[in-house]
Amino acid sequence: MCAASAFHNMASIGELDPLTAAVPATKVEITVSCRNLLDRDTFSKSDPICVLYTQTVVTREWREFGRTEVIDNTLNPDFVRKFILDYFFEERQNLRFDLYDLDSKSENLSKHDFLGQMYCTLGEVVGSPGSRMERPLMGIPGRNCGTIIIKAEELGNCRESVLLQFCGNKLDKKDFFGKSDPFLVFYRSHDDGTYTICHKTEVVKNTLDPVWQAFKIPVRVLCNGDYDRAIKIEVYDWDRDGGHDYIGEFKTSYRELSKGQSQFNVWEVLNMKKKRKKKKYLNSGTTSY
Repeated sequence: MCAASAFHNMASIGELDPLTAAVPATKVEITVSCRNLLDRDTFSKSDPICVLYTQTVVTREWREFGRTEVIDNTLNPDFVRKFILDYFFEERQNLRFDLYDLDSKSENLSKHDFLGQMYCTLGEVVGSPGSRMERPLMGIPGRNCGTIIIKAEELGNCRESVLLQFCGNKLDKKDFFGKSDPFLVFYRSHDDGTYTICHKTEVVKNTLDPVWQAFKIPVRVLCNGDYDRAIKIEVYDWDRDGGHDYIGEFKTSYRELSKGQSQFNVWEVLNMKKKRKKKKYLNSGTTSY
């Protein structure tokens, strides 16, 4: 299921120490993005993956906690797959984020190009303004490795899931020799006006009227249990070189989506830059649920 790919089923950081019997205060979801990564590929851009390591309390050994998905052909990845950690207020929980450019399907990280790393504590991320921390990637002497952006959010107790399916109608044509290869990117909003990526659909090739596959997704992923929280959905035309063309976007909420298929769940896909330039611009197509 698409929804399941949004989260990595991993053991929680800070598992109970039999000596201290510490109880986690809350569960925290970590989202990772990077900007201006090193380009280690000759004829294309890097294919980055982020690997999270946590440090054991007693031996201080670094252990791999989990990996994001690989994103092809980009130096500015926004990873969909999250890390879910137990947060202990009174413990120092050391984290290490390593970035690699994947060159094959091998699980052995030594066979891939290292792109940089960043050390921090979970408390530093949670305590940053808006629980968002941006730091430089280090680890390659003499090279600017770009930056990593870590966003934390406390998880609610919502256990619902929802089955969603979207289709597009008369989307903008973006390909010179074809139509468009559209896909959707979902973001949930935050109180400070920022957004966190939470899902991507598959690409539907060579059509202006795509029907994306139905997918089941936890409501927690879309809105963390707040039914009126804004959900932004962007529409892109996929390009092989990673420079996907922006078609437009629209906003909705889980409360709207929960009404099911109806005339109310049809949204205009708007490209505001295009609208400002063209007086007769109406929209870049519509999307329905």
